[in-house]
Amino acid sequence: MNYETVIGLEVHLQLATKTKAFCGCSTKFGAEPNSHTCPVCLGFPGSLPVLNGEAFNFSIKVALALNCKIQDLIKFDRKNYYYPDLPKNFQISQYDMPLSYDGFVDIISGDKPKRIRVKRVHLEEDAGKLMHESARSLVDYNRAGMPLLEIVTEPDINSPDEAYDYLVKLKSILKYLRVSDCDMEKGSLRCDANISLRPKGETKLGTKVEIKNMNSFKNVRAGLEFEVKRQLSAIEDGEKIRQETRLWDADKEITLPMRSKEEAEDYRYFPEPDLVPFVVDKNEVERVRNALPELPEAKCARFVKDMGLSEYDASVITSDVDMAEYFEKASGLYANKKTIANWLMGDISAKLKEKELQINELGIQPKWLVNLLELIDTGTISGKMAKSVLAEAIDTKCDPKEIVTRKGLSQVNDRGEIETIIRSVLSKNAKSIADYKSGKKNALAFLIGQVMKESKGKANPAVTGELLKKELGE
Repeated sequence: MNYETVIGLEVHLQLATKTKAFCGCSTKFGAEPNSHTCPVCLGFPGSLPVLNGEAFNFSIKVALALNCKIQDLIKFDRKNYYYPDLPKNFQISQYDMPLSYDGFVDIISGDKPKRIRVKRVHLEEDAGKLMHESARSLVDYNRAGMPLLEIVTEPDINSPDEAYDYLVKLKSILKYLRVSDCDMEKGSLRCDANISLRPKGETKLGTKVEIKNMNSFKNVRAGLEFEVKRQLSAIEDGEKIRQETRLWDADKEITLPMRSKEEAEDYRYFPEPDLVPFVVDKNEVERVRNALPELPEAKCARFVKDMGLSEYDASVITSDVDMAEYFEKASGLYANKKTIANWLMGDISAKLKEKELQINELGIQPKWLVNLLELIDTGTISGKMAKSVLAEAIDTKCDPKEIVTRKGLSQVNDRGEIETIIRSVLSKNAKSIADYKSGKKNALAFLIGQVMKESKGKANPAVTGELLKKELGE
């Protein structure tokens, strides 16, 4: 029997506000453990929460960008459970009346378009952080009370690859909105997955398993791939799939049982008595909507139409908001947009990967890249020289023009000077001359290399090739 994979994703996004969701404690990452806490986020008796206005506006911003409808009446609820990282023994969240609902994200997966429906986006507070050592466990409450958005999809995803493509697209949108740094290593973006299998043609969902502890999009895909194989093997062996939560072990590349899955009623949700329900101001929602930035899909279409980029080039560049902004700034200073795109997707992207940096951390201003391209255009340096100049510019945080001037790297274009070098090279390489004249054309490449070596890489390669052929009687 053929089976269909059904996946739903729950993304938790930590919002980049200066203070926590319901108190004035700092959200700055990396502080001394338990130094960013107060009676409100620690749940001391008599303390009262107050909703962070910026966190609420960020939440509306995300909901609108994901094409969601905004709830008219906003209500917060208490999600009750005990765990050492939850000092209040409840989490302020939203249950039956989420901030927003019925949205969607359009993706391309395997060259096919697909719409992933967003079931809900709601605002809640984060729990603290547990750290386990060999003989003890430590808890840091700095994260407790951080503003957290939960973005839940409908079970519309049918493969691990689709899940990965959805997450990449979602992260791109969130980065454009500048509501979070989306840094998975810091815990700013976390993802849990619900997965089940069902016979093809069935509409009823199978028994779902939740997977946690996946700290990268690649691990989400790998965890889902393993779970598809595990569940399929169990079904074929006549076993019954249990509803449970499993942890992804990245070292062993397997999922491991964690606990039986709780149902919603186990949390004993009830309305948060210390936060009054309120009606959302429709004018405020429209203000946020009108202030939304150009999102990756629209920017990609504009780069194709107005900048003359291919669909592929535009999609690569617009997948990262900082790369897209860098490209636009450079394009305002240089006519050949395709050349800028080539350098961004080639040498600069390679350097970003090598140094594990974002483009705005690389230290190369858009104007400096344009200066480098203009040096190539005027024949001052060759394309090969430009690559080494770029590498030095990145290492020294220096304008390529200054590097070329300081190191005397200007390319030799003077034909008389190059002819002199050529004659010197030919006088020392009689065998290569004979090889060339006997039909061994690769001898020309060797001779060009010798000219470049004698000129310390400064001779214009195109002029060198032309003059060499002339000297060899071609």
